[in-house]
Amino acid sequence: MPERLQTRDKRLDLAPRLVLDDLARLAAAPAPTADELLLIGRRHQRDNNSWMHNSDRLVRGKGRHQLLMHPDDLASRSLLDGATVAVTSRVGTVRVEVAATDDMMPGVVSLPHGYGHQRGGTATGMRRAADVPGVSINDLTDPERLDVSGNAALSGVPVTVQAC
Repeated sequence: MPERLQTRDKRLDLAPRLVLDDLARLAAAPAPTADELLLIGRRHQRDNNSWMHNSDRLVRGKGRHQLLMHPDDLASRSLLDGATVAVTSRVGTVRVEVAATDDMMPGVVSLPHGYGHQRGGTATGMRRAADVPGVSINDLTDPERLDVSGNAALSGVPVTVQAC
């Protein structure tokens, strides 16, 4: 296998200097507070990109726009499955339906990518998409949170979830 590797020394670098040099910054980042959860995104096969919400065929069926949350996290906040909640990060707040699921790890919540077509400025060609419920996860992502490459960190955003 070494002859197939494209690295100078014909070895796999499992700990690149770029990543190792960023560990101190990550270690210094504040931990979530007791009332915060970590927000991650998700994608669905039929809404992998927001333009897919403009197709009647692809938006049929059960809604996929909910905030997914572990039942224990719902209970500790006195929230009910199916309720509308306010999800707040350092930069914004959205209101969305919450869905209880054991598929989420306690302390983590998930919003899908590609929603939020109801706001002004949405392209006029997206009329069907404007009828699809859901909020934009981008309204919660913090431009000051960066990954090792300097791009916006879209996962692990600290949020609070409260009843509306």
